[in-house]
Amino acid sequence: MRFTSPREIQDFLDAIAYSSDPIYRSPARVAVDRRAHCVDGALFAAAALRRLGEPPRVLDMRAHRDDDHVIALFQRRGRWGAVAKSNVVGLRYREPVYLSLRELVMSYFEVYYNLEGERSLRSYSDPVDLSAFDAIAWETEDDRIEPVIVAALDAAPHHELMSAEMIAELTPLDRRSFDAGLLGSDAAGLYKPS
Repeated sequence: MRFTSPREIQDFLDAIAYSSDPIYRSPARVAVDRRAHCVDGALFAAAALRRLGEPPRVLDMRAHRDDDHVIALFQRRGRWGAVAKSNVVGLRYREPVYLSLRELVMSYFEVYYNLEGERSLRSYSDPVDLSAFDAIAWETEDDRIEPVIVAALDAAPHHELMSAEMIAELTPLDRRSFDAGLLGSDAAGLYKPS
């Protein structure tokens, strides 16, 4: 599989099924299974971006009463963009127009919400360069993704986006935006609060 741009990588991820399976797939397995959740998709995108000359970098976004989300990063002319697999409409591709990682992450804020209609994005990690994990063959082997790469994303320094006062004043998402964001989602893969 050959891609010539980040947008082509995104088009591939958009065309394959969202996975609600409780497993992690390597990029090689995503290519075969044609299924991915956000971590699988971010790793696949990072591997594909590497072949376009980008460092294979991913970033974790943490959420309140919601799933975290992982995106693959790329740059054009000093601006950040992202490729991502998501079960919801708004948490996917971003054009490389953002001056900083915080600015890129904030572009997800309005469309990052939980099933209670709460805007749930709270923090983001420093980028994790996956080339540091080449020795575990993360591009072809599934078994080390969770204990090594997911653990590294969890352990990476995270930057808070809002103060407690700001969070307390957040308003719920309107119904129309809520419904639009879930268009085509797989209910089995949506976060279920306990």
